[in-house]
Amino acid sequence: MEFLTPPFMQRALIAAVLVGVIAPAVGIYLVQRRQALMGDGIGHIAMTGVGLGFLLSTSPVWMATAVAVAGAVTMELIRWYGRTRGDIALAMLFYGGMAGGVLLINLSDTGSNANLTSYLFGSLSTVSSEDITAIALLAAFVLLVTVGLRRQLFAVSQDEEFARVTGLPVRVLNLLIAVTAAVTVTVAMRVVGLLLVSALMVVPVAAAQQITRSFKVTFVLSVAVGVAVTLAGTITSYYQDVPPGATIVLLAIGVFIALTLLAAPLARIRTRRRATADERCTLEVPAARRAADDAPARSV
Repeated sequence: MEFLTPPFMQRALIAAVLVGVIAPAVGIYLVQRRQALMGDGIGHIAMTGVGLGFLLSTSPVWMATAVAVAGAVTMELIRWYGRTRGDIALAMLFYGGMAGGVLLINLSDTGSNANLTSYLFGSLSTVSSEDITAIALLAAFVLLVTVGLRRQLFAVSQDEEFARVTGLPVRVLNLLIAVTAAVTVTVAMRVVGLLLVSALMVVPVAAAQQITRSFKVTFVLSVAVGVAVTLAGTITSYYQDVPPGATIVLLAIGVFIALTLLAAPLARIRTRRRATADERCTLEVPAARRAADDAPARSV
């Protein structure tokens, strides 16, 4: 347990656990909505917030959160009203966000390309106590939304028209998903980086879906996978001196491959059990009928 001794590793592990929980918790709704790459686009926009943070000498995490939320809301409005030109507007938003971040961070007195790299690919060893406070507060908000409103968010993610007919505020819920996705991106950027955060939001969910059937089980298993790979990647980076973000993502992909290979045998076992249950039911029904026929008639 040597890795628990250094203070920077204690902060890194706390950040890793929080990100491992909330990234799949938001990602499951994005996967249901077929917006798996939304986190990647928000990550591009958040770069402008990081650059503003350095330029204005404020917290890059909080500034990135504000800019990412504004960008996510804009993305959702474009999806609603953009129609045929929406994809072009989104492309300009994404590329403009990345370009703005690079420009602003180089214009600042305290920023440099080294700072930019740590936010692009993650740098757990540099997570400060202030970062932990910000990450914990933002993670609490994400969990409150994704768990507290799971039924409403699931309904909107599955079928917007049905959700609208049932009286749910579809537009508000869509914006809420976009905002929580933006918050998750800024929380995770210190762990896996803005360029890899989308993988941590999507791959654990995709891995869990290989062997699960219900939304609830998929949610729980994807969060478990997220926590496991973030912890394992952080510890591995400490002992092997490898980038934590890349290690975490590769471990998540490894879990996806393992569960995919496990899915076929599990499906065969389920099919066999179902066939056995059906056969037992088929045998029990005639036996019950014979017993009823042989029973003496009740006197009136």
